[in-house]
Amino acid sequence: MKSGYVAVIGKANAGKSTLLNVLVGEKVAIVSPKPQTTRDRILAVLTREEGQIVFVDTPGIYRKRNALTELMMRTTETAARDVDAVLFVADGHEGLSEEDLALMKKYCSLGIPAAVAFTKIDIMPKERIPAEVAKIAEAGIGADVYPVSARRGKNLKALLRGLFELLPEGEKIFGEDVVSDRSEKFMVGELMREKILLKFDKEIPHGVAVVVNRFRKNENGVYEIDLDIVCEKKNHKAILIGKQGQALKEVASFARKDMEKFLGGKVFLTTYVKVREDWRDKTGLMKELGYSDDNA
Repeated sequence: MKSGYVAVIGKANAGKSTLLNVLVGEKVAIVSPKPQTTRDRILAVLTREEGQIVFVDTPGIYRKRNALTELMMRTTETAARDVDAVLFVADGHEGLSEEDLALMKKYCSLGIPAAVAFTKIDIMPKERIPAEVAKIAEAGIGADVYPVSARRGKNLKALLRGLFELLPEGEKIFGEDVVSDRSEKFMVGELMREKILLKFDKEIPHGVAVVVNRFRKNENGVYEIDLDIVCEKKNHKAILIGKQGQALKEVASFARKDMEKFLGGKVFLTTYVKVREDWRDKTGLMKELGYSDDNA
């Protein structure tokens, strides 16, 4: 039996979380087309007859802009140095950049076995694939490449076979019924943040944190959830709430439906919007909101 940890690394919007959710078969990471969707290290567990892969989903690679993105990059660095293998996720639709190749070289230099998932091949011309894949070998990167489409399920079995081959022999790390190390409470907050990312434009969603203050399942099976949506500026608060509270009602309704699907029960959701000026550059506030090296 094979078992081990695989760090999932790639630039922002490469499709890491979508690929991970499909591989594991359940939603363990939120998804949106915007940068900074994944902020935390999340473990996603895949158990098969041949063994167990514990995927370490990491924040996408960004240029450091504030204390939060610096923390996110430290999280990725730490995760990549303490695993059995690395899975690079590269956006096939956008094509491989010099930054992608430099990232692969950087982590391959650590001597950790690696594979490359070349994603989104369902929305790129097929004739481009061989030339793009060849760039990896030409750059001297010793990793098998798997052109895949998470949304269409293309070539995922081959990718998993390749990943199992990279792992050492060993017993299961988690029980067979475990799919993530994150709690339902954590995922509820992430689902709210996902809907904010999808609904609002520009800088507003990137400056939002979600804090779940109350998460309780009553005897009748109904979940009571109270949470704060924390933003950085007063005008952002006004936009999040909207005219007569309409914007907040819409995003909360959107999130509640996904929460009920995820939890398998009815949800009574209460939301508040609060302002914490420039919290992404204040380590004390970041820690208060759940972002610190202790939680990475």
